[in-house]
Amino acid sequence: MTAVTQTPSAPIPPAEPERCPVKKTMTLFRDVPLLLDCGLPLSNVRVAYHAYGEAQENAVLVLHALTGNSAVHEWWPDFLGAGKPLDPTSDYVVCANVLGGCAGSTGPAELPEVNGQPAPITLRDMARVGRALLEHLNVKKVRVIGASMGGMLAYAWLLECPDLVERAVIIGAPTRHSPWAIGLNTAARSAIKAAPGGEGLKVARQIAMLSYRSPESFALTQSGFRRSGVPAISSYLEHQGEKLVARFCERTYCTLTAAMDAFQPSDYELRNVTAPVLCIGISSDVLYPAVEVKAQAAVLPNSTYWELNSIHGHDAFLMDAQDLPERVRAFLHS
Repeated sequence: MTAVTQTPSAPIPPAEPERCPVKKTMTLFRDVPLLLDCGLPLSNVRVAYHAYGEAQENAVLVLHALTGNSAVHEWWPDFLGAGKPLDPTSDYVVCANVLGGCAGSTGPAELPEVNGQPAPITLRDMARVGRALLEHLNVKKVRVIGASMGGMLAYAWLLECPDLVERAVIIGAPTRHSPWAIGLNTAARSAIKAAPGGEGLKVARQIAMLSYRSPESFALTQSGFRRSGVPAISSYLEHQGEKLVARFCERTYCTLTAAMDAFQPSDYELRNVTAPVLCIGISSDVLYPAVEVKAQAAVLPNSTYWELNSIHGHDAFLMDAQDLPERVRAFLHS
């Protein structure tokens, strides 16, 4: 019998550690429905979320912006990581896709209808869904951080869940929408209604992008013409519209902007917020002017105001953070 010599196979390299957590989905309100602020019940609410770090009873809750999602590692790398404000090596960081969104949580098509349209939802409804998720995750206390729509949602958390929120960071967001902000959203929704199927959403995004930056920012980054002879700013806005249509839902855009417009807490309610709050304005923000953010923050009895000095407008918290991460880290961990 001839012996067969086998060549030992190459050792299998160990698997690389998972760089980013996988999005998880949870169904809540199975037995007892969520009562929406409009008075209608909603059962079997699906919530998609990301969690970073080891589960703890104390967590840092991240609230995303209008067209954002729960994947914080994708859109806020300056803030998430070891030694950063959101540090998975020491903190349990949670971010959920909002009710009414289009990134895995229950969306507009699954909401009860009123006169053939999805029922209106509120930022407070979103906070109550978030609270149910935290209860499922056995989280007892949270430090909250949100920017833009996420910042407005943080105000809703402060009002709706005062027993859970230890402190909050609110970046580039007012306590309530001004006529200017409501007007911009109204124009965007009108564009979507006039041209459903994607074209209106492109225009809505272009309107929004003009408010997310500043004249100085566009003068620096979008001056001149492309080789085709098209103005750089026109090409930029077309590109931004195309990108959003590829990943977002026009019904979600209408649902969430309407919820933001309807959020109008009174000064009396805000004066009863006792948690420490760091409110951050952006010097060149034309959507939520720094003077507005500062004045509204002053109503809170335990607030600190700081201003990010940048020419890049509302989006500076994403593209020109400067000292912002360190300011936030110090406040969240104080």
